[in-house]
Amino acid sequence: MGAHADTHASTYAGAFTDPVFQSQSVFRALMDAMARPGTILPLGADATPPSPLGGGAGAIALTLCDDGTPVWLTPALKQSAVPAWLSFHTSAPVTDIKPDARFVFIEAGGIVPGFDQFAQGTQDYPDRSSTLVIEIAALTGGDEFTAAGPGIKDETVIAPKGLPDIFLTLWAENRGLFPRGVDLILVAGTDVLCLPRTTKLRRREV
Repeated sequence: MGAHADTHASTYAGAFTDPVFQSQSVFRALMDAMARPGTILPLGADATPPSPLGGGAGAIALTLCDDGTPVWLTPALKQSAVPAWLSFHTSAPVTDIKPDARFVFIEAGGIVPGFDQFAQGTQDYPDRSSTLVIEIAALTGGDEFTAAGPGIKDETVIAPKGLPDIFLTLWAENRGLFPRGVDLILVAGTDVLCLPRTTKLRRREV
């Protein structure tokens, strides 16, 4: 009974306490972060989704997901109470078919699939692509990359901690598909750093 009650409670609890205000705050933060790639910004709101999904990623899910946005979850997330929580609070359907997903959620430490497995959009409709929400250990203190492109004055340095070793290769391949390709939202706690497909990255020379 206890375990069932805990699962039941985690399905219905943990959403925004002030949904309109908090979802607006998160949406503004995400739009600002997408417009200024590489800039670390606070979401301005928190959620308490079931483990292993973090609070920032949960807040993003509550803000962006609805019954028209299929979601792909990693095996660890799918086997948790997260699908029920998402369904209850957002009505978003969970899909096993990666190219069908509008949003992709990857918990901290989870395996990051190849970006090309998800929807890339088309030349005519590049916005019909997946956005990957990847939780990482920290948005600073990791390998340093130099970022350039629209929304960045000259260049900026980012150092996300907890991305896979192959990340730069995955990103270069994604960048090569432009205007097609996926966009990334990197999350640590309740802070975000966005990398739209327009952003060019290279390893920083020390």
